[in-house]
Amino acid sequence: MAAQIPTPSSAGVSDRMSRQRRRDTTPEVAIRKLLHARGFRFRVTMPVPGMPRRSIDIAFTRARVAVFVDGCFWHVCPVHRTSPAANSDWWSKKLATNQERDVATNEHLRDLGWRVVRIWEHEDPNEAADRIAATVRGEALPDEI
Repeated sequence: MAAQIPTPSSAGVSDRMSRQRRRDTTPEVAIRKLLHARGFRFRVTMPVPGMPRRSIDIAFTRARVAVFVDGCFWHVCPVHRTSPAANSDWWSKKLATNQERDVATNEHLRDLGWRVVRIWEHEDPNEAADRIAATVRGEALPDEI
């Protein structure tokens, strides 16, 4: 049984969290536009093979490259991590679970022969697109998480 979601600390917090995008975030769209302008073609929000309820943000199916554009809060960025004061125990467990899920997804995809690239939302979109393009062309190894 899933853990009970705590009561939001305020109506404003509840409203803000409910509006968080799961796909087509500003950083993700910026990277996709750059890749498309460079001639790359890809699938968007492709299901992870064999893993229900998980999806690849940008998938290069022929090259078998999976790109994830991770939000700093939700995936615990080492540069921008924050620890919410309200409901801190619940958030700590939630964010740790997100990190564990990311690692499991990476391992699963690598076992299937995919290369995985993780991009943080704060990264420069041009630099991220360069890294992705090099990985798709086989010129660079993707970053490890």
